[in-house]
Amino acid sequence: MLNIAIVAGGDSGEYGISIKSGKQVELQIDRDKYAPFLIEISGKHWNYRIGLKKFPIDKNDFSLTLGRKKIRFDAVFIAIHGTPGENGKLQGYFDMLNIPYTSCDVTTSAITFNKSFCKDVVRSYGIKTAKSVHLFKDGSDLRDSAILADLTLPVFVKPNNGGSSVGMTKVTQRKELKPALDRALREDSEVLVEEFISGRELTCGVLKSEGKIIAFPVTEIITRKEYFDFEAKYKKGMADEIVPANITSQLSDTCQNISKLLYKQLNCKGLVRFDYICSGNDFYFLEVNTVPGMTEESIIPKMAKAYGWTFSELLTRLIKETI
Repeated sequence: MLNIAIVAGGDSGEYGISIKSGKQVELQIDRDKYAPFLIEISGKHWNYRIGLKKFPIDKNDFSLTLGRKKIRFDAVFIAIHGTPGENGKLQGYFDMLNIPYTSCDVTTSAITFNKSFCKDVVRSYGIKTAKSVHLFKDGSDLRDSAILADLTLPVFVKPNNGGSSVGMTKVTQRKELKPALDRALREDSEVLVEEFISGRELTCGVLKSEGKIIAFPVTEIITRKEYFDFEAKYKKGMADEIVPANITSQLSDTCQNISKLLYKQLNCKGLVRFDYICSGNDFYFLEVNTVPGMTEESIIPKMAKAYGWTFSELLTRLIKETI
């Protein structure tokens, strides 16, 4: 029986969703093969809970002591969306302790977490991206006149480092730009302002299993909101996720092939989800999620089911590949 630490929580606006992901992984993991331990991380507080009682993690070796028994972990399932689980910080820590984990490595995590840097890398492989500007909190280019000299409304204003659409705003009028920048800067010290592209929102999950890179069925996201914001992602009934997407086989193949190419070229590991806007026959890369949601409402479990895998089998394949 292998001991698997499931780390959840973190230090971003995605804390609550991460806890839900971690609990769902804990619930669905194959207990004939693995002994799961859900570790909640918040700042310096890393704890395993039994009821209301908390048992602290020894950060010197990432171990857990229950009574007289010291538990060491064979692998870590990272379920933290945002910092420190998706930006490379935890990955570096586990690398130093030589503990395998179910996500991309330090370098890939850091690059893909930074939306602007990631777009630059993706463009170098010939993949289209929306026109954008990368701004900094202490920069002199946060004026709307400077931004709109390069971009045309409408635009999306979002934290450059973050996920789940936390702090993101769609701006259609010039007067909305400053409040949108202020909102994004409350979440991050960097902002990405990106031109709106009209089209269908498609996403594709990719993982490596038994030495083969596998692309799940392409999924279309149809939101009842103006765009796929935090509420649309996590509130039931606010969006439909069509698995597989009602698109031509040619478009589906193109999306899966781009996703597998990026998975390989970005040196991804574990389970990754790539998001796009499909405009006509063109795919515009939006972002990559290296720690995608694993809640009941999340897209990845639905993709896996459409592919023919149960949630439990998906987790087993991920852990096997990790170890």
